[in-house]
Amino acid sequence: MPAYEPWTEQRTATIIAEHRNAEGPALPILHALQEAFGHVPEEAVRMVAEALNVTRAEMHGVVTFYHDFRKTPPGRHVLKLCQAEACQAKGARDLAKYAKTRLGIEAGETTPDRQVTLENVYCLGFCATAPSAMLDGRPIGRLDTVRLDALIDEARS
Repeated sequence: MPAYEPWTEQRTATIIAEHRNAEGPALPILHALQEAFGHVPEEAVRMVAEALNVTRAEMHGVVTFYHDFRKTPPGRHVLKLCQAEACQAKGARDLAKYAKTRLGIEAGETTPDRQVTLENVYCLGFCATAPSAMLDGRPIGRLDTVRLDALIDEARS
């Protein structure tokens, strides 16, 4: 897991300044914030909105629209389960329910021990090997409960 910086107003202001003049600066700023802090803190959303002269509600809408932005720091490992149509046709919904039960959390949450963050995503691009997943950026295809158990065990160890 990458080491993230603690959030500070000063660091956020620096990141905003570095990307503010880019074309369509909201997404580059938000990605840079998440890269630095592991998530997009609510305090940072306010600062970005002010810097770009948009409402907090508009900026909140951007953050919540894109599934890659987190509101809280991730766990040590991030398990992403594809929920796109090709994967759903091959049982991805049942696998997502299984993972939630096994981990004791909902999608978008992190286990209490901070070991695993579970995320549902919509298309990882591995449709030929559906259903698919990613663990810490590593693609896994032809997912079934046996492979999912192995991934969860790996992430919990």
